[in-house]
Order: sequence, then C-alpha cells, then structure tokens
Amino acid sequence: MILRQTLPAVRTAHATQRTAFTLMEVLVVVAILVVLAGVGIPIYSRIQENAYKNAAKTIITKVEQAIEAYKLQHGQLPDNLQVLTQPEDGAAAFLETKSLLDPWNRPVVYEPSQTHPQSGRPMVYSQGPRPGDQTSRVTNW
Repeated sequence: MILRQTLPAVRTAHATQRTAFTLMEVLVVVAILVVLAGVGIPIYSRIQENAYKNAAKTIITKVEQAIEAYKLQHGQLPDNLQVLTQPEDGAAAFLETKSLLDPWNRPVVYEPSQTHPQSGRPMVYSQGPRPGDQTSRVTNW
C-alpha cells in the first residue's frame, strides 16, 4: 500500500520539474522547418512562373483576337498595338491600354511583318520571365 501512495506523488513531482523543451528538441524542430522551407520555396517559384506564363498566354490571345477584329473591320493588320487602344467613330476601342502589358509589366510585342507560314497570323509575344532569352518567350504560335 505504501508503494501505491508514493508512486503518484513521484509522477507529479517529475511532471512539475519538466516545464520546458530541451535545447535539442528545439534544434530538431528548427532543422525540420529549414528543410521544409528549402523544399517549398523552389516549388512555389516554379508554380508562380507557370501561372505567369499562363496569364501571358491569355493576354496574347486577347491581343491576337483584337488584331483579327481590326483586320476584319479595316481589311488590313494594324501598324502597331496602340491603334487598338484608340476608340473609332464613337465605338469602344478594341483593347484597353493596360491589356498591352504582360504579367511581368513589360509591353506585349507585335511584329506584323512576321506572319505564320500556314495560318498567316502575325507574331505576338511576351518576352517572358527572362527578357532577351528566346527560350523564355511566350508566343501566339
């Protein structure tokens, strides 16, 4: 009987002595968080780049549709994209000025002299995440 009475007393005394984490436990948790952050940041940046490229494709498609609408109305391709932002004869403009910027806040490039060999569509593209790098372009072809 004496053992039963002292055993709970020992447990409560031990439980009250340990009120904080040890340094080793804290270091293990911090190490785990560092590893998770190291894995998560590259994945997040890849997802963000893909989202920006998809948004650029949407913008380019919208610009290309405005070019085609202009061509149907005027019989020729516009000289530049700024023509599409000007209202004509009281009608609304084909595009808003802000529609001519890609997700990286750079202007969409329009080259009416370069047309697709099969479809005849003019080249419209964004310079992508790395301007000057041909492989990062997002084009309508």
